[in-house]
Amino acid sequence: MKLTLGRRFFLHLTMTLHQKKGQNTTRLIVLGFLGIILAGALLLMLPISAKSGETTNFLTALFTATSATCVTGLVVVDTDTYWTVFGQTVILLLIQIGGLGFMSIVSLFFFAMRRQIGLRQRLAMAQSLSLNELTGVVRIMKHILVGTFLFELIGAVIFSICFVPDFGLGGGIWRGVFHSISAFCNAGFDLMGSRGAYTGFIWYSGNPAVCITAMCLIVIGGLGFFVWEDVYRARKLRNLHVYTKLVLVTTAVLILAGALCIFLLESDNSATMADMPVWQKIMASFFQSITSRTAGFNTIDENGMAEASKIVTMILMFIGGSSGSTAGGIKTVTMCVLLLTVISTLKGKGQITVFERTISPSKALSAITIAFLALSLCLVGALFLSTGENVSFTKAIFESVSAFCTVGLTTGITPTLGAVSRIVLIGLMYLGRVGVTTFGIALMMRTSYPAKIKYPQCDVLIG
Repeated sequence: MKLTLGRRFFLHLTMTLHQKKGQNTTRLIVLGFLGIILAGALLLMLPISAKSGETTNFLTALFTATSATCVTGLVVVDTDTYWTVFGQTVILLLIQIGGLGFMSIVSLFFFAMRRQIGLRQRLAMAQSLSLNELTGVVRIMKHILVGTFLFELIGAVIFSICFVPDFGLGGGIWRGVFHSISAFCNAGFDLMGSRGAYTGFIWYSGNPAVCITAMCLIVIGGLGFFVWEDVYRARKLRNLHVYTKLVLVTTAVLILAGALCIFLLESDNSATMADMPVWQKIMASFFQSITSRTAGFNTIDENGMAEASKIVTMILMFIGGSSGSTAGGIKTVTMCVLLLTVISTLKGKGQITVFERTISPSKALSAITIAFLALSLCLVGALFLSTGENVSFTKAIFESVSAFCTVGLTTGITPTLGAVSRIVLIGLMYLGRVGVTTFGIALMMRTSYPAKIKYPQCDVLIG
């Protein structure tokens, strides 16, 4: 009874606040991200941001700022060789803000200043974390911030130990911090350009410490903040929420299946993994499987991959990480609900069930809607790229999915794109990071009303 009343109160409060001009928290998230992107672009345009000492053109700065804030990783200029430490710091701040989310950063300032967090702020936090209730939202936000900085600190220490021998004390520590935040936030920006522009982690494909640390940070960041809280609270597997179980199972299956496919398809490919020893091939396969789900780092040449491997990578990119995480894509549970819907239909069941629980038909419809819109936008973006740039459709759809699902993997065409195509990718990155999130919030928070008019049912042919 208490849960029902709490749910009703939350929905009523949400609808009331949404009706007030200027207090729509969804609009706040959208405009907040936009403001951060524009501020970042202006800072990157400054002569102090570029190693050339010249002003960077607005489109290049805007593309980089959008990619960083939307934690994508696609770049038109090499991050290490083009930007100064100041420019790289701006990019890193944008990545951190984009990864944690606009409201998480606002909350951090409230905590630092020890200010009272009001009802509207709590509501905005709950929406940004995809939570259905206000209960414990401040506590969850504190756990998120502490957990984030703790994981990033551990990653930075390990990375620094690996990078100091190659880049010196200062350069190694800076790269350690940068790559730890970039990996945890699933951003994919790297500072390895001095060893070859756009090469990513290829030079460290045989270094287990670097690869395993990066994989762990990517997975932890992509699980989602709700999963963290639930695992911390439950302690035991049987006490976990159904959503958490779905996330963990789906994530494990995607990682294992993706790694197996890539290993079988790329083991004999001379352009990628043919010259590697078996253990390194296995590690590279797992790295590629994990990074494809919105991280954007690479230890093999994406352009040299077989066509089948690119398709596998695109599927993993499209699915992405989990809701309320640093990752993009349509989300793991969305894909899981779609699959369960198909299985239920094939078995002739009237209900969608999992772990002895029933998933409501409205959730299935929401999953179908999100997947359809995402696929449509990716296809439209690919058509623009393939037509305007005269590139193969495979490369165009790869780049389009990578942008919309905020992954950052590339076949190498992004730096060569013209102005219109760059604007298309900017739009896809922004919609992929902000549009899906806010649309998901809108679906979650909407209230359904009984139809005033009911029409007679009809039969239509399907299939």
